[in-house]
Amino acid sequence: MPDIQHLFIPNNGIKLEAEFFPSKNKSNKSCVLICHPHPQFGGDMYNNVVSSVFKSLIDNNIAVLRFNFRGVGKSTGHHTNGEGEVSDVKACVDFLIHNLNMAVIFICGYSYGAAIGCSTINYSQKIIGFIAISFPWDFMGIKYKNKSQTNKPKLFIQGNKDNIARFDDFFHYYNDYDEPKKYEIIDGADHFYWGYEKQVSKLVYQFYRSLN
Repeated sequence: MPDIQHLFIPNNGIKLEAEFFPSKNKSNKSCVLICHPHPQFGGDMYNNVVSSVFKSLIDNNIAVLRFNFRGVGKSTGHHTNGEGEVSDVKACVDFLIHNLNMAVIFICGYSYGAAIGCSTINYSQKIIGFIAISFPWDFMGIKYKNKSQTNKPKLFIQGNKDNIARFDDFFHYYNDYDEPKKYEIIDGADHFYWGYEKQVSKLVYQFYRSLN
Protein backbone atom coordinates (compact mmCIF):
# COMPACT_ATOMS: atom_id res chain seq x y z
CA MET A 1 0.00 0.00 0.00
CA PRO A 2 1.29 3.50 -0.80
CA ASP A 3 2.35 5.71 2.10
CA ILE A 4 -0.44 8.30 1.89
CA GLN A 5 -0.45 10.90 4.66
CA HIS A 6 -3.74 12.44 5.79
CA LEU A 7 -3.24 16.12 6.64
CA PHE A 8 -5.06 19.29 7.59
CA ILE A 9 -3.56 22.41 6.05
CA PRO A 10 -4.24 25.72 7.86
CA ASN A 11 -5.51 28.79 6.03
CA ASN A 12 -6.46 31.78 8.20
CA GLY A 13 -8.56 29.84 10.68
CA ILE A 14 -9.77 27.29 8.13
CA LYS A 15 -8.47 23.73 7.97
CA LEU A 16 -8.18 22.06 4.57
CA GLU A 17 -8.45 18.29 4.43
CA ALA A 18 -5.66 16.84 2.28
CA GLU A 19 -3.83 13.67 1.27
CA PHE A 20 -0.13 13.70 0.49
CA PHE A 21 2.06 11.03 -1.06
CA PRO A 22 5.79 11.59 -0.50
CA SER A 23 8.06 10.29 -3.25
CA LYS A 24 10.39 7.54 -2.14
CA ASN A 25 13.11 9.42 -4.00
CA LYS A 26 14.15 11.72 -1.16
CA SER A 27 16.30 13.87 -3.44
CA ASN A 28 13.30 14.76 -5.59
CA LYS A 29 11.79 17.88 -4.02
CA SER A 30 9.03 18.38 -6.60
CA CYS A 31 5.31 17.86 -6.05
CA VAL A 32 2.10 17.96 -8.09
CA LEU A 33 -0.80 19.84 -6.48
CA ILE A 34 -4.22 18.67 -7.73
CA CYS A 35 -7.30 20.92 -7.54
CA HIS A 36 -10.75 19.34 -7.75
CA PRO A 37 -13.90 20.39 -9.68
CA HIS A 38 -16.75 22.62 -8.50
CA PRO A 39 -17.83 21.82 -4.92
CA GLN A 40 -21.38 23.04 -5.51
CA PHE A 41 -21.80 20.43 -8.23
CA GLY A 42 -20.44 17.50 -6.23
CA GLY A 43 -16.74 18.05 -6.81
CA ASP A 44 -14.22 16.89 -4.24
CA MET A 45 -10.74 15.40 -4.04
CA TYR A 46 -12.15 11.89 -4.62
CA ASN A 47 -13.57 12.83 -8.03
CA ASN A 48 -12.93 10.21 -10.75
CA VAL A 49 -10.44 12.34 -12.71
CA VAL A 50 -8.63 13.63 -9.61
CA SER A 51 -8.39 10.10 -8.18
CA SER A 52 -7.04 8.67 -11.44
CA VAL A 53 -4.35 11.35 -11.74
CA PHE A 54 -3.49 10.96 -8.03
CA LYS A 55 -3.09 7.18 -8.38
CA SER A 56 -1.08 7.46 -11.59
CA LEU A 57 1.43 9.82 -9.99
CA ILE A 58 1.73 7.59 -6.92
CA ASP A 59 2.30 4.56 -9.17
CA ASN A 60 5.15 6.49 -10.78
CA ASN A 61 6.65 7.52 -7.42
CA ILE A 62 5.89 11.24 -7.87
CA ALA A 63 5.04 13.33 -4.82
CA VAL A 64 1.46 14.55 -5.03
CA LEU A 65 -0.99 16.47 -2.85
CA ARG A 66 -4.76 16.59 -3.28
CA PHE A 67 -7.08 18.52 -1.00
CA ASN A 68 -10.67 19.57 -0.45
CA PHE A 69 -11.53 23.23 -0.91
CA ARG A 70 -13.11 25.02 2.08
CA GLY A 71 -16.50 23.61 3.05
CA VAL A 72 -15.91 20.30 1.23
CA GLY A 73 -15.56 16.97 3.01
CA LYS A 74 -13.78 17.55 6.31
CA SER A 75 -12.44 20.96 5.29
CA THR A 76 -13.90 23.72 7.43
CA GLY A 77 -15.25 27.05 6.22
CA HIS A 78 -17.79 27.86 3.49
CA HIS A 79 -17.76 28.20 -0.28
CA THR A 80 -16.93 31.75 -1.41
CA ASN A 81 -17.34 31.66 -5.21
CA GLY A 82 -13.63 31.73 -5.88
CA GLU A 83 -11.65 34.26 -3.86
CA GLY A 84 -11.38 32.16 -0.72
CA GLU A 85 -10.71 29.07 -2.82
CA VAL A 86 -7.78 30.80 -4.55
CA SER A 87 -6.34 31.45 -1.10
CA ASP A 88 -6.83 27.74 -0.33
CA VAL A 89 -4.54 26.84 -3.23
CA LYS A 90 -1.98 29.40 -2.07
CA ALA A 91 -2.13 27.94 1.45
CA CYS A 92 -1.37 24.49 -0.01
CA VAL A 93 1.55 25.92 -1.98
CA ASP A 94 2.93 27.57 1.17
CA PHE A 95 2.48 24.32 3.11
CA LEU A 96 4.35 22.34 0.46
CA ILE A 97 7.22 24.85 0.49
CA HIS A 98 7.54 25.61 4.20
CA ASN A 99 6.29 22.41 5.88
CA LEU A 100 7.20 19.71 3.36
CA ASN A 101 10.33 21.39 1.92
CA MET A 102 9.24 21.18 -1.70
CA ALA A 103 11.41 23.19 -4.10
CA VAL A 104 9.28 22.69 -7.22
CA ILE A 105 5.48 22.68 -7.46
CA PHE A 106 3.37 21.80 -10.46
CA ILE A 107 -0.37 22.57 -10.50
CA CYS A 108 -2.92 20.25 -12.07
CA GLY A 109 -6.51 21.49 -12.01
CA TYR A 110 -9.69 19.94 -13.35
CA SER A 111 -12.67 22.10 -14.40
CA TYR A 112 -13.36 24.59 -11.56
CA GLY A 113 -10.07 23.40 -10.07
CA ALA A 114 -8.30 24.42 -13.29
CA ALA A 115 -9.71 27.94 -13.15
CA ILE A 116 -8.91 28.35 -9.44
CA GLY A 117 -5.62 26.45 -9.31
CA CYS A 118 -4.08 27.74 -12.53
CA SER A 119 -4.86 31.33 -11.57
CA THR A 120 -2.20 31.00 -8.83
CA ILE A 121 0.52 30.17 -11.36
CA ASN A 122 2.45 33.38 -10.70
CA TYR A 123 2.04 33.27 -6.91
CA SER A 124 5.45 31.66 -6.38
CA GLN A 125 8.58 31.16 -8.45
CA LYS A 126 8.56 27.59 -7.19
CA ILE A 127 5.40 26.90 -9.20
CA ILE A 128 6.93 25.88 -12.55
CA GLY A 129 3.85 25.24 -14.69
CA PHE A 130 0.31 23.93 -14.86
CA ILE A 131 -2.01 21.43 -16.49
CA ALA A 132 -5.59 22.57 -17.03
CA ILE A 133 -8.11 19.79 -17.64
CA SER A 134 -11.29 21.28 -19.17
CA PHE A 135 -10.66 24.90 -18.14
CA PRO A 136 -14.22 26.35 -17.87
CA TRP A 137 -13.54 29.82 -19.30
CA ASP A 138 -17.15 30.54 -20.24
CA PHE A 139 -18.57 29.21 -16.97
CA MET A 140 -16.10 30.86 -14.60
CA GLY A 141 -15.58 34.26 -16.18
CA ILE A 142 -12.67 35.83 -17.98
CA LYS A 143 -10.81 36.95 -14.84
CA TYR A 144 -9.48 33.45 -14.27
CA LYS A 145 -8.11 33.38 -17.80
CA ASN A 146 -6.29 36.63 -17.12
CA LYS A 147 -4.93 35.40 -13.78
CA SER A 148 -3.69 32.16 -15.37
CA GLN A 149 -1.71 33.98 -18.07
CA THR A 150 1.98 33.16 -17.73
CA ASN A 151 5.18 32.44 -19.61
CA LYS A 152 5.58 29.19 -17.65
CA PRO A 153 4.86 25.85 -19.40
CA LYS A 154 1.17 25.00 -19.79
CA LEU A 155 -0.78 21.97 -21.00
CA PHE A 156 -4.50 22.16 -21.74
CA ILE A 157 -6.44 18.88 -21.92
CA GLN A 158 -9.87 19.01 -23.53
CA GLY A 159 -12.55 16.55 -24.58
CA ASN A 160 -14.09 17.22 -27.97
CA LYS A 161 -17.56 16.35 -26.66
CA ASP A 162 -17.38 18.77 -23.73
CA ASN A 163 -20.37 21.14 -23.61
CA ILE A 164 -19.59 22.67 -20.18
CA ALA A 165 -16.01 23.77 -20.82
CA ARG A 166 -17.18 24.13 -24.39
CA PHE A 167 -14.96 22.52 -26.99
CA ASP A 168 -16.38 24.89 -29.60
CA ASP A 169 -14.76 27.79 -27.72
CA PHE A 170 -11.52 26.05 -26.77
CA PHE A 171 -9.18 27.47 -29.40
CA HIS A 172 -10.63 30.96 -29.01
CA TYR A 173 -9.26 31.05 -25.46
CA TYR A 174 -6.23 28.82 -25.91
CA ASN A 175 -4.80 31.00 -28.66
CA ASP A 176 -4.64 33.98 -26.28
CA TYR A 177 -2.18 32.27 -23.95
CA ASP A 178 1.54 33.04 -24.11
CA GLU A 179 4.07 30.40 -25.07
CA PRO A 180 5.21 27.87 -24.01
CA LYS A 181 1.94 25.98 -24.28
CA LYS A 182 0.46 22.86 -25.80
CA TYR A 183 -2.87 21.09 -25.91
CA GLU A 184 -4.24 17.57 -26.12
CA ILE A 185 -7.74 16.85 -27.44
CA ILE A 186 -9.32 13.59 -26.24
CA ASP A 187 -11.63 12.29 -28.92
CA GLY A 188 -15.02 11.21 -27.57
CA ALA A 189 -14.61 12.62 -24.05
CA ASP A 190 -17.17 14.97 -22.52
CA HIS A 191 -16.64 17.13 -19.43
CA PHE A 192 -16.65 14.20 -17.01
CA TYR A 193 -14.15 11.90 -18.74
CA TRP A 194 -15.87 8.67 -17.69
CA GLY A 195 -13.89 5.90 -19.38
CA TYR A 196 -11.09 8.32 -20.32
CA GLU A 197 -9.49 8.77 -16.90
CA LYS A 198 -6.38 6.71 -17.71
CA GLN A 199 -5.85 8.66 -20.92
CA VAL A 200 -5.99 11.94 -19.00
CA SER A 201 -3.66 10.60 -16.30
CA LYS A 202 -1.10 9.44 -18.87
CA LEU A 203 -1.04 12.91 -20.46
CA VAL A 204 -0.56 14.52 -17.04
CA TYR A 205 2.31 12.17 -16.21
CA GLN A 206 4.02 12.64 -19.57
CA PHE A 207 3.87 16.43 -19.37
CA TYR A 208 5.16 16.43 -15.80
CA ARG A 209 8.05 14.19 -16.81
CA SER A 210 8.89 16.48 -19.72
CA LEU A 211 9.53 19.28 -17.21
CA ASN A 212 11.47 17.24 -14.65
